[in-house]
Amino acid sequence: MIAAGHGRQGPAITIAAMSAAIPNSLRRVVLASNNPGKLREFAALFAPLGIELVPQGELGVSEAEEPHVTFVENALAKARHASLATGLPALADDSGLCVHALGGAPGVYSARYAQRETGAPKSDAANNALLLERLREQTDRRAGYVALLVLVRHAEDPCPLIGEGHWHGEIARSAAGENGFGYDPYFYLPDLGRTAAQLPAEEKNAVSHRARALREILDKLQAL
Repeated sequence: MIAAGHGRQGPAITIAAMSAAIPNSLRRVVLASNNPGKLREFAALFAPLGIELVPQGELGVSEAEEPHVTFVENALAKARHASLATGLPALADDSGLCVHALGGAPGVYSARYAQRETGAPKSDAANNALLLERLREQTDRRAGYVALLVLVRHAEDPCPLIGEGHWHGEIARSAAGENGFGYDPYFYLPDLGRTAAQLPAEEKNAVSHRARALREILDKLQAL
C-alpha cells in the first residue's frame, strides 16, 4: 500500500488495482541501485504490481556517477546508465534528507554527508553523528525526506516518467527504532509519535516519500 496524492501526504490506498495500467514492456525493470535498504523497500512496493524488479548488481551494472546538484538530475543519470547497460527499462531513485536549520543540507549529499564534510568513511552512523552535531544548538528540528523517482522505458527515452515524494518530520535528539536505514532512527514523525525506524515496513511503505513518488509515476502511467 502507498499513500494517495501527487507526492503529498494522504490516505493509504491499495495499488494492486493499478497493475492493469502497466504495459507488458514494463513488466521487467532494472532498479538502478545497490543500496540494500532501498532494494528492500522497492521490492515491497512493487510486489502487488506484477513487475519483476531486478537490482542492477544482479545484471553486472556498476553504480552510476552522481555529479549533479539536484535529485532529479541524479536520478535521471542513474536510470539512463542502467537502461543503457541492460537494454531494459530502468527505475532510479535519488533521495535525501533536507533539514530546515541547515539550509536544506544534507540534501543530495545525504548518503555521503560525513564523508564529504569530514572525510569519514561512508556510513549511516557517521552521517547521523554529524547531523546531530550540526543541530546540537538548534531548536528548529524540522526536516523532510525527499524522493525523486525516474522511470525510463529505454536509455534515450525523451519523456521519462518522474515522481516526487515528500515526508515531513523533525530530527530527534536520540535514536529510536531498529527498522529502516539511513536517518530513519532520528526522523521523528509527530503525527505518529514514532520515528521512521519504529514503523513496521508495511506501515512505512504506505506513507513514505518513496511510496508517494511511486504513486505519482503510477498515476502518469495510467494517463498514457
